[in-house]
Amino acid sequence: MVIESIIGPVKAEKRPWVLFIIGFFYSSVALLLSLWVFERYASLVTVFLTALATAPLFYFTIRYEEKKDVNMEGEISLLEEHGKAITFLMFLFIGISLSIAFWYIIMPEEYNQSLFGIQQQTISDINSQIVAKTTTNAVSHFGITMKILSNNVKVLIFTLIFALIYGIGAIFILTWNASVIGVAIGNLIKGQVAQIASSIGLVSVSAYMHTTSFAIMRYFTHGLLEIAAYFIAGLAGGIISTAIIRKDIYSKNFEKILVDALDLLVIAFAILVFAAFVEVYITPRLF
Repeated sequence: MVIESIIGPVKAEKRPWVLFIIGFFYSSVALLLSLWVFERYASLVTVFLTALATAPLFYFTIRYEEKKDVNMEGEISLLEEHGKAITFLMFLFIGISLSIAFWYIIMPEEYNQSLFGIQQQTISDINSQIVAKTTTNAVSHFGITMKILSNNVKVLIFTLIFALIYGIGAIFILTWNASVIGVAIGNLIKGQVAQIASSIGLVSVSAYMHTTSFAIMRYFTHGLLEIAAYFIAGLAGGIISTAIIRKDIYSKNFEKILVDALDLLVIAFAILVFAAFVEVYITPRLF
């Protein structure tokens, strides 16, 4: 890809905000191409094309991080270096999510089903499962927390497996999650704006800004924590996969690589636990 020749992982660590623009651009192009060529299957094709566009950057990032494992000493220093990669990948994710939200809001309603139908159904299924899981208010918070954590751990394991088997396969799972969060944000914005319009008869720019910031914070408060955990798991699996491909598995460095990957997975799981509590106990109180 042309953009990867301009900004690889080394430059991305220095200018992580550029990845937001790249994510927004890639996702927008993928969405418009999907609508134009594969309208009937646009929901999934958009995710596929976006993941395909970002795959080279993700691949070079994994290779770069695996080289750090081989060449650097000290686990704390390694984790700090991995944090730089997670930071710019998070900017990439935010760009994709907000691109999907933007197009969900401005697209005519007749296109929304083909473009975002599967994501809408996924959100509906998740909400219905959570509601079905809870019975009384006394148990509901704990039940919801465990349900959310269970679902998130499944995604974490799935991301790890994709990364181990396909190397960069985790980027597809992460792009899919970005599209779901984007649709959720867009849907909340449209709903809030509709309520404002019905109550006061018009929608001002300030109302749009307030609603947009509310929707973004509503889902990103806990959502970014979850996605950071998935990126960390994907990075851990990708590092092991790359080590196997580069035959570092037979070298004395593999033990260090394996320890680093396990540390990343422990951190990812801890973040998911914290994210589940934030989603249930903090986000509803703030938003």
